[in-house]
Amino acid sequence: MKIRLSLLILMIASHQLYAQIPEDAIRMSWITPSGTARNQAIGGAAGSLGGEITNLFINPAGLGFYKVPEIVLTPGISLLKSNGEFRGTDATSNQLTRFSIGTSGVVLPISSYDRRRSAAFSIGINRTANFNNVVHYQGQNDYSSFSEPFAVEFANSGLPINVNLTNAPLTLGTKLATYTYLIDTLKVNGAYEIVGAPQHDAILANTNALLNQEKTVTSKGGITEVAIGYAANMNDKFYFGGSIGIPIVSYSRTTVFRESDAGNAPNKYFDYATYQTDYKASGAGFNAKLGMIMKASTTLRLGLAIHTPTLYGLRESTTERIENKVKNLNSPGYSVYTATADDLGVVIPTYRYDMVSPWKFIVSGTYLFGEIADVTKQKGFITADIEYVTHRSSKFSSANEEDDGSYYKAVNQVIKDSYKGAFNFRVGGEMKFNTMMGRLGFSYYGNPYKDKELKGSRMNVSGGLGYRNKGVFIDLAYVYSIVKDTDFPYRLPDKANTFAYVKGKSSNVVMTVGFKL
Repeated sequence: MKIRLSLLILMIASHQLYAQIPEDAIRMSWITPSGTARNQAIGGAAGSLGGEITNLFINPAGLGFYKVPEIVLTPGISLLKSNGEFRGTDATSNQLTRFSIGTSGVVLPISSYDRRRSAAFSIGINRTANFNNVVHYQGQNDYSSFSEPFAVEFANSGLPINVNLTNAPLTLGTKLATYTYLIDTLKVNGAYEIVGAPQHDAILANTNALLNQEKTVTSKGGITEVAIGYAANMNDKFYFGGSIGIPIVSYSRTTVFRESDAGNAPNKYFDYATYQTDYKASGAGFNAKLGMIMKASTTLRLGLAIHTPTLYGLRESTTERIENKVKNLNSPGYSVYTATADDLGVVIPTYRYDMVSPWKFIVSGTYLFGEIADVTKQKGFITADIEYVTHRSSKFSSANEEDDGSYYKAVNQVIKDSYKGAFNFRVGGEMKFNTMMGRLGFSYYGNPYKDKELKGSRMNVSGGLGYRNKGVFIDLAYVYSIVKDTDFPYRLPDKANTFAYVKGKSSNVVMTVGFKL
């Protein structure tokens, strides 16, 4: 994996018209979608339960259980915080608060002359991915510097150091690094080399530079999906359904990476550097979901659902800024150099590309207990989903017909080498007490990384209450989420990458208000 990642970075350096990397693919597929408060309280398990508008986004066959129309609205609020461990040092981020909307919409049953058959139509909206997050970590590093990828790219270009940077075939980051003297020439063993300022003194002293490094990533946005679905009920025993979804993507991210010299040498060359990137991506897609539910007995339901890949059409742009403080060789003291694209006269391009997300396969089971014939006397249920996601099947392709696609083929190969299919598990239950209900749930989303050193998982623990009376229902849920992931502060083109372990925690409060019409 390290060799292929290195090749990818070199290709990115030589193809500045592209910007996609493997992390973009996993961000769009390794997600925990929201639902109604009832659905989230039971861990998100809705593959075989039926009679829940969230079925529109999990197993549309469940819409076939509806007998009367229903309208639903689900607002929510999230409180997010993370801890990062980087090279033996722990750090905690500030808290981030975000509002969101869960599954909302209408379900309209369709009457039939045959009492043994019925159908239902639904249209709804749901936040299928939540990108709101904050990540922070820091530590000391004597292994590498974030300036190294810029130095390697410039060295491989064969350009003279005093080249006009406006139209040079270099990435914007490398242009900014050159303009601010973050990378420059240094005479080593009688020959000039392109090196990063943080390593300047270490190279002359024939030792490793010790650097304080710190990274903060603040992201927001998500994927909001609008879907329409239809389900048919056959003899109250078999239920078949399908839905078509149009996911709308909105994502922005601000990344600030700071590196400073950790030594106390009185005559050092490098002091500190800050690299900030502001990234935005948006677009829309198309997908389909098919499912069935069978009543194996009066107490047991079994479900199966397939989610096709989503075909996205996306566009993105990135702005960058570098600030570097180094000793001024022409006068005493230090100077601070800053640069943006405007300083270099570089126009920030908008990249357009297509992406295909993974397949999803879901098998489910629900056990009901209590009076089954009269639903008003049912005592509760236990339900569970097992989901398999083919993360390594994500693909990028060019939206430009004139592109030969070689860059995207390389990125897609890295995706196959970096990720693997993963199982996700959801389980929950509900107990009824006349008009009140109590619920508990748990979900676990497995590690999508192929490399054993890269650990990732998502876990939700949830609970909630519900009230139903005279056609009105109000549900409240609390979901505590723990996300374990890895983050690369930068990608190194010529040696192994260093990375941080990140543990995010969030508290989500969701309320659903609905009416039986």
